[in-house]
Amino acid sequence: GVEYIDFFSGAGALNYGHNPPALKQRLLEYLADDGVLHSLDMHTTAKRDFLETFDSLILQPRSLKYKVMFPGPTGTNSVEAALKLARKATGRHNVVSFTNGFHGMTLGALALTGNSGKRAGAGVPLNHVTHMPYCDYLGTEADTIATLERFLDDSSSGMDLPAAFILETTQAEGGVNTASRAWLKSLSQLAARYDVLLIIDDIQVGCGRTGAFFSFESCGIEPDIICLSKSLSGYGLPMSITLMKPHLDVFAPGEHNGTFRGHNAAFVTAAEALRTYWQDDTLTRKVNQDARTVRDALLDLAAEYDADVRGRGLIQGIEFADPGAAVEISREAFARGLIIETAGPNDSVVKLLPPLTISATGLADGLALLKSSVDAVMARNRTACQEVSNRKSQVSNFKSDS
Repeated sequence: GVEYIDFFSGAGALNYGHNPPALKQRLLEYLADDGVLHSLDMHTTAKRDFLETFDSLILQPRSLKYKVMFPGPTGTNSVEAALKLARKATGRHNVVSFTNGFHGMTLGALALTGNSGKRAGAGVPLNHVTHMPYCDYLGTEADTIATLERFLDDSSSGMDLPAAFILETTQAEGGVNTASRAWLKSLSQLAARYDVLLIIDDIQVGCGRTGAFFSFESCGIEPDIICLSKSLSGYGLPMSITLMKPHLDVFAPGEHNGTFRGHNAAFVTAAEALRTYWQDDTLTRKVNQDARTVRDALLDLAAEYDADVRGRGLIQGIEFADPGAAVEISREAFARGLIIETAGPNDSVVKLLPPLTISATGLADGLALLKSSVDAVMARNRTACQEVSNRKSQVSNFKSDS
């Protein structure tokens, strides 16, 4: 068959690559031992193992105290639970989300999402959300935190005091837009000042994608609620959790439930992923090193073709002056054996999500394929532009002769 280098990683669901051997072995052992697979929300040894491992390897080393909720198998389930929780805990309806954010396709999550194409499929009005400008949305000189604070402070702004702010620290689907650490810190302080809950959607950029396990770790903030999914199971199995500060545990029994919250196969691989990759900082250091390699390669392309580079860790993107180039580059790359994605409201950003565990050779080969794909598309477009220019010149000369 045809071999591909995967710089897409299942849209962030395969941070550790396809079928990591340690996780596969542990899952096979669990199945061979006839371990229970479906358990609704009942207690199982697999769930207990995951919870204890998550606490000991992720929460305790970071001095974080959260309760863990299993809202359903997908990321949008985690977001919906976070919204319901924030609204119940505060007694408020409005939620502030940010331009170009993406949080899922169910109605509550879709109301948060900025993309008009995604929102068009709702079939009903999407409300109880105020969209505010993200970091640098209005340009690098604009202070969008000050704008948000003015809306909160002015009783005539038309904005109801929100239950929560929800955001991605890097907007994965929205164009790989990355909020500065200073902006995130200021937003967290603003939330505390107005008694608004801070929800971080770490579904695509968590689980090590930016280097640290949580994408916000280097920003000095501590969200009230965290949404995790995608690579949480480590093996591509559906699983999500919603982390909440203990005082926010206000749901009555059964107030937010679902049939597939007890996916024990995912608990098994999730716990093994934590033990395999998060016992120390080896993976974080590797991601940071690989991120520099990717950034250097993208900066070289940007210098050659007048493009903008953005991202953090191993979610990075490049946007060329021609907004249609990204889709062409993605197709060309696939034909050459590299899987990449486009992002942004007009699919104008080439988005790179290589596995965190990729070898140095695999990373270099993938970047070489990206370079050759960009070169091929740009050369083709230059030729097409030159042909159009020549035809226009010929028409102009014909008119002059006439």
